[in-house]
Amino acid sequence: MNKMLTIGVPVLSLLFFTGCGSSDSENTTSENSVEEVIETETDSGSTDEVSGYAVDTTKFDSSASITEVSCTLSNGESSTCYSITVSGFPSDRSELGPFCPESTSTEAVDAGKWFDDGVLYDLTGEFVSNLDSFYGDSNWQLFDEATGAINITDTQTSCEAAARPDVAAEYNNFCVQCDIEYYSDAEGEGIESTFLIPVTPVARSSAGSVERSSIGVSFNGVTLDAAAPTEAILSAYTIAAFDDCVGHVNPFAGYHYHGANHGEGSCPAVAFEADGHGGAFGYALDGYAIYSMLDENNEEETDLDSCRGHTDDVRGYHYHSAGPGENLFIGCFTGETAQ
Repeated sequence: MNKMLTIGVPVLSLLFFTGCGSSDSENTTSENSVEEVIETETDSGSTDEVSGYAVDTTKFDSSASITEVSCTLSNGESSTCYSITVSGFPSDRSELGPFCPESTSTEAVDAGKWFDDGVLYDLTGEFVSNLDSFYGDSNWQLFDEATGAINITDTQTSCEAAARPDVAAEYNNFCVQCDIEYYSDAEGEGIESTFLIPVTPVARSSAGSVERSSIGVSFNGVTLDAAAPTEAILSAYTIAAFDDCVGHVNPFAGYHYHGANHGEGSCPAVAFEADGHGGAFGYALDGYAIYSMLDENNEEETDLDSCRGHTDDVRGYHYHSAGPGENLFIGCFTGETAQ
């Protein structure tokens, strides 16, 4: 597979430390735009097509700290939000990783993931050793030809030096990973993050951008991050490795996700709904629930709008996550978010 690599892309944020921009791949939704779905309010003030149920805080792990607070929404209106504080470490796992393969002979079970053009790849030693062919650029060389050892950022200093816009020459051609212990509290629970989410979703008049540092939070206490800046990462000939759950660590959010890949490898599965519908795993910042992409028949909903949402009689309006390699969860916000 031959892919063209864009070099010298301007970077305004730390490489994989902050999410930015939209997906690297096309949004796999129907032709229904969110503007078509968000109907003009009726005389009673309702927007039936995008009415959502109130946030169910019981779905969050018990370690999350949740309180009700006054908030101002993105439309300027006063409202009530849940303030949800999570630890930055998944409550349903005891350890993270694996991320970077150690050598060119490392198999998939001992290595993490990388995505490109909507596809999630096993970051095996063989994959890393063939990056020059994969990207059509002979400058890729993440391993020692004599020993097969792969260059990995295995200290806090090297991790942070390789994951910034002005990557030093000695950190080009590295597989980048950070250890959660660099940024954990005394109990090793990662970095706390607090989210404001409307108690009951309020529909927007037009779609809201998801080009921000996070788009929501999962029930297991992990941030759902915006798109990783893959062009900037690749321009320095680095790979910011993910684990099976399409998550990795940074010094600001701790462990966080860039995609949904439940049930593969070390990533716990999400239970289907009683009617076979995909299972919910988190809430977007506008208060609408996010469900897995596929149902129990391994099929995707066919009537999703451009935000990747739709309505049914059981769940009201809700989102379905994009595929695990698409570098996004939802395409836009249908509801108002807290300022």
